[in-house]
Amino acid sequence: MDINREYRISPSLMCMDFLEIKKQLDIFVEEKIDYLHIDIMDGHYVPNFTLGVDFCNTVYSYSNIPLDIHLMIDNPENFIDDFSLFKNSIVSIHPDVYHHPVALLQKIRDRGIKSGIAVDPYLTVEQIYYLLPYVDQITIMTVNPGYAGQRLIEGMIEKIKKLVLIIDESGYRPDIEVDGNVSWENLPSMLEAGGNVFVAGTSSIFKRGTDLREGIRRFRKILDDFKGGATEV
Repeated sequence: MDINREYRISPSLMCMDFLEIKKQLDIFVEEKIDYLHIDIMDGHYVPNFTLGVDFCNTVYSYSNIPLDIHLMIDNPENFIDDFSLFKNSIVSIHPDVYHHPVALLQKIRDRGIKSGIAVDPYLTVEQIYYLLPYVDQITIMTVNPGYAGQRLIEGMIEKIKKLVLIIDESGYRPDIEVDGNVSWENLPSMLEAGGNVFVAGTSSIFKRGTDLREGIRRFRKILDDFKGGATEV
């Protein structure tokens, strides 16, 4: 992988304290967070409901932090235009939910935002190889999509490594995001496997009893130490 690759934190807003949204957004701004990860679920593609376009608009307008939007919905093609206002942001789809994912990814890029795909645990990296020319980010789901607080599925670290090999051979350079149980304990192995964007949730910065600002700084130190050659937590 590219040794100059940037390492980024993408806090999962479905895990935040909704009674303290403004306070937590202020912390994200002050700590210069890279992305805000927003899961949008419709109760169909996954059995849960979360957030929506109005929430994205409010968060983006207030913080001006790029959004990392993860669409876990049926018929995502009907909603792409709703997200075109969030410049420098990313919209990721599940490629198996639409019959022509290439066209949908091109539509996302045509709107001036970055395109991404989210790869469920049951999908192989070989199955999404043909999409590499059309994506700016690939999200490896290391848990089943839909709920926070799940445990890492065995074999997902090896899946990240396999994706890295395929990407290196392809000549394309999408970011590799890791989403699911990105804990203090799992983060080093996810880094070593080749991930460079990490969705931080209830097993790290939003962990019960953790100060949010201190959690972000602890997370960033692990990233900085890894980039500097040290991998111990």
